[in-house]
Amino acid sequence: MNQYGKIACTGKYIPTRKVTNDDLSQFMDTSDEWISSRTGIHSRHVVTDENTSDLCTKAALNLLEKSKLAPETIDFIIVATITPDYQMPSVACQVQAGINAVNAFAFDISAACSGFVYALSIGEKMIRSGYSKGIILGGETLSKTLDWNDRSTAVLFGDGAAGVILEATDTPHVLAESLHSDGSRGGSLTSGFVSNNSPFYEQKDEKSNWLEMNGRAIFDFAMSDVAKDIREVLEANDCEVDYFLLHQANIRMIDKMARKLKLPREKFLTSMDKYGNTSAASIPILLDEAVEAGTLTLGTQQNVMLTGFGGGLTWGTMLLTL
Repeated sequence: MNQYGKIACTGKYIPTRKVTNDDLSQFMDTSDEWISSRTGIHSRHVVTDENTSDLCTKAALNLLEKSKLAPETIDFIIVATITPDYQMPSVACQVQAGINAVNAFAFDISAACSGFVYALSIGEKMIRSGYSKGIILGGETLSKTLDWNDRSTAVLFGDGAAGVILEATDTPHVLAESLHSDGSRGGSLTSGFVSNNSPFYEQKDEKSNWLEMNGRAIFDFAMSDVAKDIREVLEANDCEVDYFLLHQANIRMIDKMARKLKLPREKFLTSMDKYGNTSAASIPILLDEAVEAGTLTLGTQQNVMLTGFGGGLTWGTMLLTL
C-alpha cells in the first residue's frame, strides 16, 4: 500500500525578548513610522541567552506536547536553518538529544528563507519511502548575524522556531510542488562568510561576515521568478486555494504579489508585523499562528500554498491539503 505524508500537528517557540521599532530608535537613526510604513514590521523577538538549537528544541517539545506523541516514536528530524550553533553537530542532532528522540536520525539543510519548504518536501518523501513520523523545523537566530548599526538590514529580522509533525496516511496531501535555485544571483543576499586562517592560505579574505542584502534585487526576484512559480503551480492544478502562506519578508511584497497574481489580498496571511523576517522559521510560524487562530484547521481538507524565497537564490512552492 502506498503511503504519503500529512501535517498532523503544528508548533512553535518564540524568544521572550520583544524588540519594538521604538526600541530600535533609541540607538539607531530610524523610527516606528519609517520601519512600519516600508515593511509592515512593528516588532520582532530576539534571543538573550539562547541559540538556534534551544529554540528548535523548545518548538519540538511544543509539537510533542500538542500531539501527545512519545519522542521515541519519531523516525527523523530535519531542521532548516542558516544560523546553526555549530557547523557540527547539526541543530537537528542537538534537537534529537534535547527531546530524547532516541530512534530518530537527524540532519540540517541550508536553503535560507526557502528552507522550510525544502525540508517539508524532503520529509514528505521520507514518509513515502516507509517512515511513519518525522519532525520538520525551521529555526533561526538571525540577531547574531546582523550589523546592528545598519538600519537597512537590522530592522528587518527576528528570531524564532516553528515546525510540524509529519505522519503517514494513505491519501496524498501534497498536491504539487516546485523547487528552484539560481546560484548565479547568490550575491544578492549573503551571510556568515567563513574566513580561512590556515597558514597555507595565501589570499586575504575581505568578505563580510554580517548579513548583507541587495533589497531591490530581492524584491525584483520575488516579483518575477517567485510570482511566475506560484502562477504556474496554480495553472497546473485545478483547485481552489483557501490561503497563501508566503515567506514573511515585507508587507509591500505580499501586497504587490497579490495584485500581480490577481488574487484576493485577504487570502494572503501575514505575521511579520509581530516577528519580522525570521527566514526559515517564517512560514511555519505563520502556519502555527493560523492554526491556533482557527483560520486553518488540520484535517478539514483546506488547500494552502506555502511559498519560500530568499538566499541562494532559492525559491519553492508546495500546494497542500491540510
